[in-house]
Amino acid sequence: MYEFVQTSDRGTVRIVTLNRPKAYNAWHGAMRHEVIDALRAAGSDASVRAVVLTGAGDKAFSAGQDLDETRQFDADAAVRWMDDWKLFYGTIRSLEKPLIAALNGVAAGSAFQVALLCDLRVGHPAVRMGQPEVDSGIPSTLGPWLMWEILGKARTVELWFTGRMVEGEEAHRLGLVNELVPQERVMPRALELAELLAAKPPIAMRLNKRRLREITEAAFQEAEEAGRRYQAEAFGSGEPQRMMAQFFAERTARKRQASSR
Repeated sequence: MYEFVQTSDRGTVRIVTLNRPKAYNAWHGAMRHEVIDALRAAGSDASVRAVVLTGAGDKAFSAGQDLDETRQFDADAAVRWMDDWKLFYGTIRSLEKPLIAALNGVAAGSAFQVALLCDLRVGHPAVRMGQPEVDSGIPSTLGPWLMWEILGKARTVELWFTGRMVEGEEAHRLGLVNELVPQERVMPRALELAELLAAKPPIAMRLNKRRLREITEAAFQEAEEAGRRYQAEAFGSGEPQRMMAQFFAERTARKRQASSR
């Protein structure tokens, strides 16, 4: 049904798997729209009572934005990109069924933000999470708000400004991950939690989810509007394009060096 996403059911739980493992499940526009469609389908299916979101393979939940999509953006393209992200994040927020993130590997940038938008997160000690966009010349607006709700100002600013990735133990200690289990237990435990929540009275659960969205809607809208302004300014300056060009040049050099050994 999808090219970049897989779906399957376990009883009343829908499993949505990000499926670009060779690219560390990084997403581009086509993949994001498949995720939107998969979540909407789960939301409208009465037989589905909870959703687990995970990544294919054992290396990544998702590396976040596929930089191949963004490295040639200008200011106008960046604004359109942010409108697409608003739809993507808004779809996650509007799902009125419990959403569990099974973090099987790295969750970076926008994927870190998606994990924080999920209701619960299960990870393992080798998971790495964080907001490294600054290293690509890309400002962050939604991620800092999501981190602030969990971490407070001091730790949010540290992770936001440095782009530092945190590993599983620290992520769990900070509250970024709800449960830390051995790697082979991530999906089974995520399914257990999903089944627990799926068994709750569905109307009460739906209204709880709706109320959570209402409480946070004003801050979400403000962060998304700020993102449109800041991404337009950043990409208009050319800095993200320069930083991404440097990233790709360094990656190519590493590959050439490795192949010559």
